[in-house]
Amino acid sequence: MTTLTCLMLAAALLPPLTALVAKAGGRAFDNNAPRAWLAGQHGWRARADAAQANAFEALPFFYAAVLLALHNGAAAAHLAWLAGAWLALRLAYAGLYIAGLGTLRSLVWAAALALNIAILFAAA
Repeated sequence: MTTLTCLMLAAALLPPLTALVAKAGGRAFDNNAPRAWLAGQHGWRARADAAQANAFEALPFFYAAVLLALHNGAAAAHLAWLAGAWLALRLAYAGLYIAGLGTLRSLVWAAALALNIAILFAAA
């Protein structure tokens, strides 16, 4: 498996990871109705659930950018570096979201978006 493939897999695992954080150890967690249970959460659990939703929202653009860059002939090593940096920022984003550090979280989100745009044009 190539580095880029591993990074794409890791990106796909970000939403379930943040969902696990939101649900782990929660009192009266109901796996038959997890969305209703999560909707009633507050604090860091609610923020972890929101981080999960945002991670799902970020995936299509990331995947499309990587695949288009590959299609257009971007160097795999350069693309892997950009994708790794994007993944690191998205991990930091999730941690900052859960910690309740909104301003810093937004700055990291913007940096990850800029990296995603760089990935999109990596072959140019």
